[in-house]
Amino acid sequence: MSSASSLVDWALAGRTARKLMGAGPATTREEAAAVVRDLHEKAAVAVAHVEGLTGLTPVAGGPVPEVAVVDRPAWVDANASGMAALLDPLVEALTAKQDTRPGVLATAIGSRATGIQAGGLLAFLSSRVLGQYEVFGTGGRLLLVAPNIVATERKLGVDPGDFRLWVCLHEVTHQLQFTAFPWLKDHLEAEIARFVEASDLSTDVLRERLQDVLRSIGDAVRGGDGDSEGLMALVRDPEQRAVLDRVTAVMSLVEGHAEYVMDGVGPDVVPTVTTLRKRFAQRRKGRGPLDRVLRRMLGLEQKMKQYAEGRVFVGGVVELVGMEGFNRVWEGPENLPRIDELTAPERWVERVHGRPAIPA
Repeated sequence: MSSASSLVDWALAGRTARKLMGAGPATTREEAAAVVRDLHEKAAVAVAHVEGLTGLTPVAGGPVPEVAVVDRPAWVDANASGMAALLDPLVEALTAKQDTRPGVLATAIGSRATGIQAGGLLAFLSSRVLGQYEVFGTGGRLLLVAPNIVATERKLGVDPGDFRLWVCLHEVTHQLQFTAFPWLKDHLEAEIARFVEASDLSTDVLRERLQDVLRSIGDAVRGGDGDSEGLMALVRDPEQRAVLDRVTAVMSLVEGHAEYVMDGVGPDVVPTVTTLRKRFAQRRKGRGPLDRVLRRMLGLEQKMKQYAEGRVFVGGVVELVGMEGFNRVWEGPENLPRIDELTAPERWVERVHGRPAIPA
């Protein structure tokens, strides 16, 4: 799982996370099996609704995505592998740019320390994540974290069937984004390559900064309010920050699109969708540990706002040019929203459609 020059010992991170993670909600074996079956069924049902609302379909002849209903340890393993697949090539590229390489012992000690810290973060998030579409690592899998979905639906006091379909609508939207437009993954990988090319950090310095960030995240989880730039501390070069802005805009788009779809299907599909959104919004609004982690990781409140603004962007564009007009966003990298267009969808409409924005 980890290369010789890895920034993080991901195998150790996975073992650490599995030791630290909390137990899931109490269920009988029969109840757990029923939840797994239901989530598979809801994911299959969600596909038709998402395709119907968005007008998008997977590229012909592409791979058929796998739906995996997993527990917390399996989620940790998947994400440790995914992060290794994403970050290890970055570290290798950075190392190749240096005149000298760190010694094997120094690398091992540093990666183990960071691995333990990363494991703590994975353990924390393992009880919060409801689902995700794996873009990197194994790629092409839709993960639904059964114990977290059950725990959340119980805590919110909502209809389990509606909530499970609602969650599946969100994750299936991500699945459709990347299966209908394979260039999107290639684009993100190319941006990461540009990020590496613009970096002049040594792997030792990068590791030190990452350890500082992970420590600050740990402080945030425990309620500390110390100053930190979060992940922005890893980014000092203006060109790298420009790349980060472009990636943030893309992720705001894909998240906002999924948020739009999960609500847009309406009560005919999810009868209690209004209640679900209201209670889920209250959950997100709270300044609990997860909020502190995300704000510390992103470094700036503005970055969190941009993810919320993605929903506003999608809704704004659809209102101006309809769903078909919005779907031009998927035609290629040049049509992706820019960071300043997230809060001004009319700017995107004027740039891409070549005319002033007029409500559809």
